[in-house]
Amino acid sequence: GTPSTRAGCSKPLSVMAPPPPQKEIVYNKLLPYGERLEAEAARFLAHIKDNLARAVQLQELWPGGLFWTRKLSTYIRLYGRKFSREDHVLFIKLLYELVTIPRLEISMMQGFARLLINLLKKKELLSRDDLELPWRPLYEMLERILYSKTENLGLNWFPNSVESVLKTLVKSCRPYFPEDATAEMLDEWRPLMCPFDVTMQKAITYFELFLPTTLPPALHQKGFKLWFDEFIGLWVSVQNLPQWEGHLVNLFARLATDNIGYIDWDPYVPKIFTRILRSLNLPVGSNQVVVPRFLTNAYDVGHAVMWITAMMGGPSKLVQKHLSGLFNSIASFYHPSNNGRWLNKLMKLLQRLPSGVVRRLHRERYKKMTWLTPVPESHKLTDQDVTDFVECIIQPVLLAMFSKTGSLEAAQALQNLALMRPELVIPPVLEKTYPALETLTEPHQLTATLSCVIGVARSLVSGGKWFPEGPTHMLPLLMRALPGVDPNDFSKCMITFQFIATFSTLVPLVDCSSVLQERDDLSEVERELCSATAEFEDFVLQFMDRCFGLIESSTLEQTREETETEKMTHLESLVELGLSSTFSTILTQCSKDIFKVALEKVFNFAVSNIFETRVAGRMVADMCRAAVKCRPEESLKLFVPHCCNVITHLTVNDDVLRDEELDKELLWNLQLLSEITRVDGKKLLVYREQLGKILQRTLHLTCKQGYILSCNLLHHLLRSATLIYPTEYCSVPGGFDKPVSEYFPIKDWGKPGDLWNLDIQWHVPSSEEINFAFYLLDTFLQPELIRLEHYAAGKLEMSRDDVQQCLAIVHNCLIGSGNILPPLKGERVAHLVPSLVSLEETKLYTGVEYALFLSDNKFLFLPLAGYILDNSEDDTKSLFLIIKIISDVLQFQGSHKHEFDSRWKSFNLVKKSMENRLQGKKQHIRALLIDRVMLQHELRTLTMEGCEYKTSHQEMIRDLLCLSTSSYGQVRSKAQQAFFTALGTYNFCCRDIIPLVLEFLRPDRQDVTQKQFKGALYCLLGNHSGVCLANLHDWDCIAQTWPAIVSSGLSKAMSLEKPSIVRLFDDLAEKIHRQYETIGLDFAVPEKCIEIAVMLQKSEHPSSDFTGLCSEEIQLGIQRQKEKNAEAVRNYENLINMLLDCVEQRNLPWKFEHISIGFLSLLLRDDRILPVRAIKFFVQCLNHDAIVVRKVAISAVAGILKQLKRTHKKVPICPYEISGSPKPSSIQAGDRPDNQWLHYDSQSLPKTKEAWESCCFAEQIIYDHFSDPKFVEQLIKFLSLEDRKGKDKFNPRRFCLFKGLFRNFDDAFLPVLQPHLEELVADSHESTQRCVAEIIAGLIRGSKHWTFEKVEKLWKLLCPLLRTALSNITVETYNDWGTCIATSCESRDPRKLHWLFELLLESPLSGEGGSFVDACRLYVLQGGLAQQEWRVPELLHRLLKYLEPKLTQVYKNVRERIGSVLTYIFMIDVSLPNTAATKSPRVHEFTTRILENLKPLMEADEEIQNHVMEENGIGEQDERTQGIKLLKTILKWLMASAGRSFSTAVTEQLQLLPLFFKIAPVENDNSYDELKRDAKMCLSLMSQGLLYPQQVPLVLQVLKQTARSNSWHARYTVLTYLQTMVFYNLFIFLNNEEAVNDIRWLVIKLLEDEQLEVREMAATTLSGLLQCNFLTMDGPMQTHFEQLCKMRLPKKRKRDLGSVVDTIPSGDLVKRHAGVLGLSACILSSPYDVPTWMPQLLMDLSAHLNDPQPIEMTVKKTLSNFRRTHHDNWQEHKQQFTDDQLLVLTDLLVSPCYYA
Repeated sequence: GTPSTRAGCSKPLSVMAPPPPQKEIVYNKLLPYGERLEAEAARFLAHIKDNLARAVQLQELWPGGLFWTRKLSTYIRLYGRKFSREDHVLFIKLLYELVTIPRLEISMMQGFARLLINLLKKKELLSRDDLELPWRPLYEMLERILYSKTENLGLNWFPNSVESVLKTLVKSCRPYFPEDATAEMLDEWRPLMCPFDVTMQKAITYFELFLPTTLPPALHQKGFKLWFDEFIGLWVSVQNLPQWEGHLVNLFARLATDNIGYIDWDPYVPKIFTRILRSLNLPVGSNQVVVPRFLTNAYDVGHAVMWITAMMGGPSKLVQKHLSGLFNSIASFYHPSNNGRWLNKLMKLLQRLPSGVVRRLHRERYKKMTWLTPVPESHKLTDQDVTDFVECIIQPVLLAMFSKTGSLEAAQALQNLALMRPELVIPPVLEKTYPALETLTEPHQLTATLSCVIGVARSLVSGGKWFPEGPTHMLPLLMRALPGVDPNDFSKCMITFQFIATFSTLVPLVDCSSVLQERDDLSEVERELCSATAEFEDFVLQFMDRCFGLIESSTLEQTREETETEKMTHLESLVELGLSSTFSTILTQCSKDIFKVALEKVFNFAVSNIFETRVAGRMVADMCRAAVKCRPEESLKLFVPHCCNVITHLTVNDDVLRDEELDKELLWNLQLLSEITRVDGKKLLVYREQLGKILQRTLHLTCKQGYILSCNLLHHLLRSATLIYPTEYCSVPGGFDKPVSEYFPIKDWGKPGDLWNLDIQWHVPSSEEINFAFYLLDTFLQPELIRLEHYAAGKLEMSRDDVQQCLAIVHNCLIGSGNILPPLKGERVAHLVPSLVSLEETKLYTGVEYALFLSDNKFLFLPLAGYILDNSEDDTKSLFLIIKIISDVLQFQGSHKHEFDSRWKSFNLVKKSMENRLQGKKQHIRALLIDRVMLQHELRTLTMEGCEYKTSHQEMIRDLLCLSTSSYGQVRSKAQQAFFTALGTYNFCCRDIIPLVLEFLRPDRQDVTQKQFKGALYCLLGNHSGVCLANLHDWDCIAQTWPAIVSSGLSKAMSLEKPSIVRLFDDLAEKIHRQYETIGLDFAVPEKCIEIAVMLQKSEHPSSDFTGLCSEEIQLGIQRQKEKNAEAVRNYENLINMLLDCVEQRNLPWKFEHISIGFLSLLLRDDRILPVRAIKFFVQCLNHDAIVVRKVAISAVAGILKQLKRTHKKVPICPYEISGSPKPSSIQAGDRPDNQWLHYDSQSLPKTKEAWESCCFAEQIIYDHFSDPKFVEQLIKFLSLEDRKGKDKFNPRRFCLFKGLFRNFDDAFLPVLQPHLEELVADSHESTQRCVAEIIAGLIRGSKHWTFEKVEKLWKLLCPLLRTALSNITVETYNDWGTCIATSCESRDPRKLHWLFELLLESPLSGEGGSFVDACRLYVLQGGLAQQEWRVPELLHRLLKYLEPKLTQVYKNVRERIGSVLTYIFMIDVSLPNTAATKSPRVHEFTTRILENLKPLMEADEEIQNHVMEENGIGEQDERTQGIKLLKTILKWLMASAGRSFSTAVTEQLQLLPLFFKIAPVENDNSYDELKRDAKMCLSLMSQGLLYPQQVPLVLQVLKQTARSNSWHARYTVLTYLQTMVFYNLFIFLNNEEAVNDIRWLVIKLLEDEQLEVREMAATTLSGLLQCNFLTMDGPMQTHFEQLCKMRLPKKRKRDLGSVVDTIPSGDLVKRHAGVLGLSACILSSPYDVPTWMPQLLMDLSAHLNDPQPIEMTVKKTLSNFRRTHHDNWQEHKQQFTDDQLLVLTDLLVSPCYYA
């Protein structure tokens, strides 16, 4: 029935009001035509729903489906999510089904995905009850695309952006996964979690991406509780930062944020903070070696911040304590004098933390409640929490203001901190700002402080209850900032403009001092403000004087002679922008009285001088325009009559009109007049007579500068009269002109605009104005159009200058009245794409009625382009204008796209710098809100026309194509830019234009010039952002362009001598390769989509008058879709055949042959086997002469072999049955009975036939070529050539080729290859060895499914080959062999490779062939075993047993290799949570045996020298020498494992520490032998290791014991070790009070060491520990040092006997020195400030200036350091000392002894 009855009977409710929209764009209601939008939106939405549903049901994904999904995203941009919840859900479900169609073309998938992300963006709009999305289809899609098995073989081409789009898509769908998803995901990915394999990375990445964390508390059992303990346990137990640890942290951060208050993080807090601190990679200690892994795998600062902010608050306050600790320990790194690559991370931390806390406060206090879990009361942040947070971070932020990387991060941090606690934040910033405004010498300080004050401006001005005295600072700041308007310092000038503009936007500049007499109810602050506002007028006038000064110093004459440069320099244009916007802001915010004074002043300045029109003139005119814009009536009265009189007076004489150079005064007045007419059009109507006369007088001046200014006047008059725009941007609606008695401006300081009472004053063109505009167009445009028409027809002669003048007038009229000119007429160009769905455009209303009578005139000058090209092609200036006109006719509707984009950008920047993120709710300033409404209007004008492609457009685009292939380069490039823009705008027009472009490339045309050829190539190439015609993702287009590009090689116009043409072809080929994405062949739509589409069609509000589809239509759709698939396949095969035909053309240049082969390689697919002809072509290309072609062919053939691979049957197995063990109840990782059967066991290996069965079948072509000995011989010859000397590596592409051959054809080609392999192995050249390694790896991996006999035969052949190869190994080739063996073993069952392992284990260290071969054999073996991970415990045991006696090797390279192998042997011995013990070798047992052998070294007292001869001597050397050799190998092992293994086996290694302390050298000196260098390196790495809390006492035990050692080297090294260890495990130590006391005791004890170096190092360590707040300077410590200082010194003895006794320091002297050192450490521990205890300590210290050495030296050093670090801010620091102290201090610091 009809819609109404249908609705009536089935849904009686539908008469009721429609459901509320989900969320609409509020700004639409504020547009002047806002009330019409409701109906428009409903119409548009109904249209979209219909057509989208229809397209899906008719199975038409393209063009219908894509077209209407694009329209849906336009709808969202224009109206927001203005649809009912029901529709919202249906749209999402439909798009979800579309995105997950398995064989969907990638470019469509990305289009759908982006829209789906947009629909899911605001997750508060839809709760989990409204929507549920499955997770598996997404996972399958990610697996298929991101972990594609075929992409690396070139069978799939994905764009680079696909990864981020897919990941964002998963993030958006995540909240809606069903409740059982977590358990299913764990089952799916847990098996991948093997920490020794790359799959671990994959598993954790998946978990991080997919695991839902927003489940409601009731479902936590089904959510994170299933995995939290396991994952956090894993995280805690891993010590060496593997790649996946970062992803795990990201997951925890998200979990914490989504479930504040539901997880108890306290037990993990010290560990979390320790790891975050480590992750900053700060340099600590005297000489630190950084492990490169730590730099690349460090945590992402953003996520670390998320985690910290989510854990804050709650009852325990533990996090805040640690956060304070963190900032205390790193504060000194923020000091501006420090710099390094770690600085960026620290700055990011500062910037992100406050914004994270603000976000959380917003969520807890201001945000609307949604379905997401709220934060429980107990865990909300209290005011005290916020204060504590601000206090702990403010010091570092204030330091960071002056950082080397700029003050941006600090300013953003301050903006957020000031929102929370202005009273704590703003005063210290101001304290730094006032002095900075006074200094002239440090401009950097000024720019830094001003940008920070701008950040806190809103908090400062609005005062509020926390910081009422804030506003009183504003006027002093403004007055003092004025000198910053300085012509000599650009950056200072800009920041000052920004500063002044920011403050004046926030505050009405009204003099309120009269209120003081009238009212007595004002608060103290208000009274103060009232009296201060009297200064506003003064401020405005002083500012204007400064600006005039700036202008006078930048006139053109002074900076450069009158040259042709019309343009200002870039800097000048920025200053101009800053000046005009600041001045206009000030005037907007002025009261009437102040404005009058300012207007008078600017008028006098403008009128009494004559400016040149390029630089100064523009600035003055801008200032005048600003004045006129604010109050047009008063201002126009002054300006217009004056300018008109001057101009009329100067043009009385007709000779002036013909002058080439005009009088400066005339030009200046014209410029001024043209600028001041950019105001509210209604106010200009009074002057229309005068202005019209001026135009008639000046529009046809001969002087170009003159008529251009006059054209501008015309342009501005038209715009002012016809556009819609707001006429005021005041910060309070209605302005400030009310009497002070009714209106008190101070209440409005810093007040946000009220979105619901914005009261925008719009300018909407009145009929009078429209008539005025038509009058102007009639008078000035018509005659020009007629002249041009006659000129183009050849009836009228015109000089070039006249043509240019004509065109300029036309162009200015066009862009002046663009929005009242009607859209272009013309039919739609039909039949470009067949579609069953309407592809019509929707028109939007933008508040304008069109001027109809102009529509015919627009095309009058179209023949003009052709005429000028034919007759005067060198008149490039006219052509430039024509191009501009055409592109504006096509594009311009009252605003330009690029201008709109930049305004949108700058709007967002200003919004960011001024917004209040704490309260949110659009609390922006009124001016910003008005701006946003205006942008919404512009957005509508830009999208209003839509993109229908009509015949008129077609003609113009063809004109542009002509211009793009004309003879002048500049004309071509301008025309091409316009051409690309047009192509990107209109639907499907590319299909219409491509054949026209390709015409120029046809080889059989004789009349194409080289310029045209080049132009056409550029048109195909496209610009970097727009469309690329050569590479549209569509079979029809590619099938035209690719063959044309290749065969253009035969065109007469093509010459490879011209480098520009060669480069063009290179760019084209490169761009096509870079942008090509696999194009789909299958466009089927699954049933599920169609069901949802039907539901969408039936949904109400807005319901459509559209009935369902009948079955014929649906059948037609299905048939169309089948035809389309068939056509795609046909096109695909045609394209391949055409390309092959092209290549086979006789004299095609080599370049084009290569291009063509490149194109063919892009056409390999994984869903369709290449046609036979192409396969043959590629196989033959393997022996092509050109190496480029051979490389392409190798990967192509490897891909073809993958296409031909037979699928192997998969047999599901149950591990529990095979191993015969019962199924356990809970899952545990590690070696379990049920995975035992996978282990390598030399007793039970498959050495018989039973398990190797498979079938055989061969593709004829490949078979023929590879069994042809000649072909193979040639191939091997090519493969063993060098490509780039010394750079070649094992090539995975070639390996894939051979793997494919042997996988698909079994051992058919072995007989032909065998002789070659034997020959190659014997030749020890690098390239031949590499070639044979690639083939052997391919053989081993390809034999995976061979029968047993074939494999046995293969190994009989391979074993001797490998033996020969390994004995011939060289420096160049050992890497390739390692890769070869590792590749062969990758993901393979060790039992099937037992021949290889037995061969490798025969005797790796036989010593034949010298140490090098031994090392290489181990390397190769290690490569194989490392791939096997946990499956070969038996082999590992055998290897260890074999190696252990050989650990005392003499040769360094063998030692290093053994060290590395040991790492791998013990890698599997880890302690992960919830894991059974593994069967692999144990570190513990090994270390015990080693220690036994090292005993002799431990017990000996004398220094350990490296006195071992580098040869394996005959006979048994003494235990000691053996011990030293062993120690060297052990050091190599420890160094290797520091970077690789997962956990450091601390307990065992600790027993080795004392030995290392003893050996490690103290000075930095590279001449030391290997042993000492290694010991030092090893200590450095071990000290950075992460400790488990239970290991702390053990380490300290060892350190204490070593501190008693009688070697001072050992005692010294303990201290350096301690420094690094404490910093890198800071919170773990701080959490253990006993440990802190032990360390304190240790350092203080070593301060009294008898050895001077140890004492000094102890002092340095103490000062470091104090500086990072690990220890505090408390009373007892100070007293202790003071006591020590008072030790009596021994009397001096007479020295006449030259006694030796003096050289040993007495105990008392040492103690006294210890005291002095202690004081010195305290002083040096605060290099950037003066704590209260410092002055006294300095006094104490100075008393020892005359003590004997070494005390005197210490005192001097300390004082000079103190002076150096406190010199910068001495003015501040002086305040801390009393006058007497200052006297002593000045005396000390400048006294002669200081220089001694």
